[in-house]
Amino acid sequence: MTRAKVISAAASLVAAVWLSTALAQTPALPRFELDEATIADLQQRMQAGRASARSIAEQYIARIEAVDRSGPSLHSVIEVNPDALAIADQLDAERRAGRVRGPLHGIPILVKDNIATADKMMTTAGSLALAGVKPPARGGQTKNPYALDRNPSGSSSGSGAAVAANLAAAAIGTETDGSIVSPSTSSGLVGIKPTLGLVSRAGIVPIAHSQDTAGPMARTVADAAALLSAIAGADPADAATTARRGGEASGAADYSHALDANGLRGARIGVVRNKLFGYSAAADRIAEAAIADMKKLGAVIVDPANIPTLGKFGDSEFEVLLYEFKADLTRYLTALGPASPVHSLADVIAFNDAHAREEMPYFGQEIMTMADKKGPLTTAVYRAALARNRRLTRELGIDLVMTRHRLDALVAPTGAPAWLTDLVLGDSSLASSDAPSTVTSVAGYPHITVPAGLFRGLPVGISFFGRAWSEPTLIKLAYAYEQATRHRRPPAFPPSADISAR
Repeated sequence: MTRAKVISAAASLVAAVWLSTALAQTPALPRFELDEATIADLQQRMQAGRASARSIAEQYIARIEAVDRSGPSLHSVIEVNPDALAIADQLDAERRAGRVRGPLHGIPILVKDNIATADKMMTTAGSLALAGVKPPARGGQTKNPYALDRNPSGSSSGSGAAVAANLAAAAIGTETDGSIVSPSTSSGLVGIKPTLGLVSRAGIVPIAHSQDTAGPMARTVADAAALLSAIAGADPADAATTARRGGEASGAADYSHALDANGLRGARIGVVRNKLFGYSAAADRIAEAAIADMKKLGAVIVDPANIPTLGKFGDSEFEVLLYEFKADLTRYLTALGPASPVHSLADVIAFNDAHAREEMPYFGQEIMTMADKKGPLTTAVYRAALARNRRLTRELGIDLVMTRHRLDALVAPTGAPAWLTDLVLGDSSLASSDAPSTVTSVAGYPHITVPAGLFRGLPVGISFFGRAWSEPTLIKLAYAYEQATRHRRPPAFPPSADISAR
């Protein structure tokens, strides 16, 4: 089954909604009946006859209108599936007939705007160049629901802000380097960046195939695990998924089996201090408290458990990205056929230049033009950089330190509290140049962030990461920490962060 069909099936099961990126004042919002409802909560309501797939979809669509289109105006949801309610009716009929497809039956899920769904929704990655009908704008700057003048971070920011604001039960985001875990930490969510090859990438607008992957973003570890179970699996259209090993190869993993409230007891957790601490005092304090909690919960803390290669592959990671971006995007656009107005990276650059006012109102396309100057993937410079990066992050990086200290997982702060959105000077984040997302993305290894606390009303997460295919272990550890600490708080949509809070 191709990735597009996998997502289409998920969309038909959950009356999915599109999203991408997107600015507000904060009028009082009415109470929302489904506020912080989990997937299990929603299923119980439907099983008990207190709700239906249609009523739940209607409530979330109304919430999108109240929070995203007006009120705080998050600009996180780009498009609602026009068939959402019809799909919900079909799912209700199936439930009445005794056919329930699984734990996501009837659950509304948001899908990032770079994932094909083989339905009436567009797949544009937020770009007018791929829009079937040119709208006045294809999204805009998303706001952070915890402080509307703060940045929601990362290209999956729409997914993060929307789920944090209870516009859906959960979302699927994508990550090349941080675009699942960074918006998740900024919006007080659980984000899972899977091992490269656990989830198919077919049908996803690409950036760099050696790092790209889709993954779940949710308000709880259990919901993220349920969504990961639904989207994981082998796909002939993505060779990385058919080369998987062990129990993962069947594509039938149920990650809910990893949910163990005592999962930290006896686990050996390594603290990666070099490069991943020291850039944000707030993130450091919250991470130290999280590590202390893990120790109280029975974990064996190995501190430090530094990765010696951190800081040695940032430039070459970018070099690899430029080569792959040109090759991968051109391959994707070419496969769209004559219906697409653009067929190469060069075509996209030309389109953006011709529609600069709509496409680039704040920033340029320097990275695209840099990528377009690169040669093919047979170029020796590219192949050497890719091989070097994998060795530094795998054998000499995560694998080495975990073997040396006999670790189950590594931990570090996911990132700093959200920074102010600045459309003049651009990002001003305090984030380290070697965040946990960088080493895990370059290695292609799994990474989970969990809410660990708030600084002046802004969420900060703690990261669990480790070897390839260690999702069950990481989910177990993350769930045990989450259940013991319960740091997730829903947003209140203030205009700015509370600088008086400590």
